[in-house]
Amino acid sequence: KFPPLSLLSLACETPEDMEVSLLDENIEKIDFDIEVDLVGITVITPQAPRAYQIAEEFRKRERKVVLGGFHVSHLPEEALNHADTVVIGEGDRIWKEVIKDFKESKLKRIYKDRGLVSLSEIKTPRRNLVKGKGYLFTNTIQTTRGCPFQCEFCSVSSFFGKSYRTRPIPLVIEELEALRQESIFLFLVDDNLVGNRSYAKALFEEMSPLKFKWASHAPLDLAKDEELLRQASKSGCIALFVGFESLTHENLTLMGKRTNLNISPQEAVKRFHAHGIGILASFILGYDHDTPETFEKILEFCHRTRIDGALFPILTPYPGTLLRERLEKENRILTNQWDLYDMEHVTFLPKGMPPERLQEGFEWLNSSFLSWSSILRRLFKIHRSLQIFGPMNLGFKKAWKKKEKIDLL
Repeated sequence: KFPPLSLLSLACETPEDMEVSLLDENIEKIDFDIEVDLVGITVITPQAPRAYQIAEEFRKRERKVVLGGFHVSHLPEEALNHADTVVIGEGDRIWKEVIKDFKESKLKRIYKDRGLVSLSEIKTPRRNLVKGKGYLFTNTIQTTRGCPFQCEFCSVSSFFGKSYRTRPIPLVIEELEALRQESIFLFLVDDNLVGNRSYAKALFEEMSPLKFKWASHAPLDLAKDEELLRQASKSGCIALFVGFESLTHENLTLMGKRTNLNISPQEAVKRFHAHGIGILASFILGYDHDTPETFEKILEFCHRTRIDGALFPILTPYPGTLLRERLEKENRILTNQWDLYDMEHVTFLPKGMPPERLQEGFEWLNSSFLSWSSILRRLFKIHRSLQIFGPMNLGFKKAWKKKEKIDLL
């Protein structure tokens, strides 16, 4: 239950003479009869069908609707069937033009910024819009944007290209000082927090006096940089989402995850743990060199290394990615039913097993990893990241049980 930071950032770019409200269907019902003039919806692929339904409901009531986000940016013509206007790519700067044209009753069908937004232009998100809405916490911040790598499955690379931008550290610290008054916990939403190691080093040094307990995303090979790892820990890092993706070198090469080839995954976990940093590991299931034995090998690795938490997404060919381009050429796309693109359903034809076996392996691995015996086996130790990974595992277990129950209905 994290607030949608991208929408809060757009809100701060909206002229002050316009009243702004935020609706999040994850935590509240939508009142389609609400008195509004303009509706903006951000869309990721598995939510596209529902986003289009919402858009149509507002348009029936003669409200103007603007769609944007990753999915819309790659399939604008599809989105235009359900909206008055679409925004392609980053909306931070172009949003002002959308608002201006709306006020003058001359909305265009498509808006696209001509260049990448400098993060020095980004204002402080309007977090007041989510006060009292029941979010777990609102201490989320972005310090960098994009990723210098280009993994073929990744929507981040396809959306931002190979650009990697950093926000001026004084602006970050100013925002962090305000957030520190709200909570000691912090989540940096950056897709790759250490894509620029010198920037990350300077950021961690400046963050240290604030004494946050923070989490973020980082690549596996951060474990090789002892100095940066030590600085991250000193500045309050207690948890990182890390893309292990596969334990097979052939898969890592195919997906373009070459940085993972240069370090033992077991040794990496040891180094993270030695600095008090827990790991939420990601293992993609269904790459071309995966077999029915893959699921058991991953579980055994997680137990042997005492992985704190893990996600096991099914490989999903999102629009705009190099992966989708490859699988389309190989005639391996099984469906374009976007609500199945949630990383929990098989939407392509695997090479190493039938689709049904991949689905079964995904469900077995999640059930096994989230069993009480597995949780106790992995977390039965006192360490500072337990305060995050204890509740996280329990939350994942509860969500998985709920999903199993729904699947049985």
